[in-house]
Amino acid sequence: MNLDKLQALNKKIEEAMNLLKLPDLKNKALQLEEQMSVADFWSDQKRAQNISQDYQNIKSEVEKWEEIKKQACDLLELAQSGDESLEKEIEDQTTQLENKFQEYELFLLLNGPYDQNNAIIAIHAGSGGTEAQDWTAMLLRMVTRFCEKQNWRVEILDESRGAEVGYKSITIRVSGRYAFGYLKSEHGVHRMVRISPFDAEKMRHTTFALMEVLPELDDRIEVIIDPKDLRIDTFMSGGKGGQSVNTTYSAVRIVHIPTGISVSCQNERSQLQNKETAMKILKAKLHLLEEEKHAKAHKELRGEYKSAEWGNQIRSYVLHPYHLVKDHRTDYESTDPESVLEGELLPLCEAYLKWIKE
Repeated sequence: MNLDKLQALNKKIEEAMNLLKLPDLKNKALQLEEQMSVADFWSDQKRAQNISQDYQNIKSEVEKWEEIKKQACDLLELAQSGDESLEKEIEDQTTQLENKFQEYELFLLLNGPYDQNNAIIAIHAGSGGTEAQDWTAMLLRMVTRFCEKQNWRVEILDESRGAEVGYKSITIRVSGRYAFGYLKSEHGVHRMVRISPFDAEKMRHTTFALMEVLPELDDRIEVIIDPKDLRIDTFMSGGKGGQSVNTTYSAVRIVHIPTGISVSCQNERSQLQNKETAMKILKAKLHLLEEEKHAKAHKELRGEYKSAEWGNQIRSYVLHPYHLVKDHRTDYESTDPESVLEGELLPLCEAYLKWIKE
């Protein structure tokens, strides 16, 4: 019985490694290693950090698949030896290996055209003033904690802070392999029900925030934008640095006049860098808009088409009168919303990836 299970598991692992094209990943890691060995590699720190992180992510992915493959081969060899005294040990290790493979198998669902890309995430508070702005900060913390667990880098690109707490809106870049693939499950309206800490009467409040998740597009994706369709404004940067940052007009806001899409960036060091980052985000938004139009026209999304707009909440987080997180697309539920809000998003991501593949 153990032999049959191990042979089947070994075959699954081989198929998964073929689908992930591990030889190609090894070649890419070697290319990145060559770039990192160049004498002036660290002269451009931002580029160097991105290459180093990409190298570490690829190396880690290759190593973990090679390790699980070796473990499967070693166990198969033990099982084929016919030593009955090892039967219990082999059975226990086979179960552990199956569980590990199920965790790794999630990567097989990450085969969308942009799943390996970095992610741009914008979170916008709904109506409700302080309560909604605090909810935006909670969602930012949830996403940031999840990214920390994945060893991804998070950079703030633009922020508009609330008068008392939280954010009216905030935009971040998440740099890491498969960042968009995992985090695309968070695209949409998030609904929170709780006793508000800002209400003296301790009334229950329902609050909404919109999270946009976009892939950071590389130069291979062409998005044509007529310069005449753009209005570009510059203004003084604000943010954590206080009054000292309000010294140059480095912040940039770009408005795409035909669609009304507005993008701003103020946290890069120069106006040129902010403009380049804002243009990247604008291209990603316009690209997504075209894809959503295409999907709507051809009804390629599950059921009735729903965009990420107010009223179309994707997930509810209830902290009172009971404890529940429910994803309204996948029907995934958890009675531990506190853990989810602390960044335990993998089960929700996995449920979403399986749902869109059905």
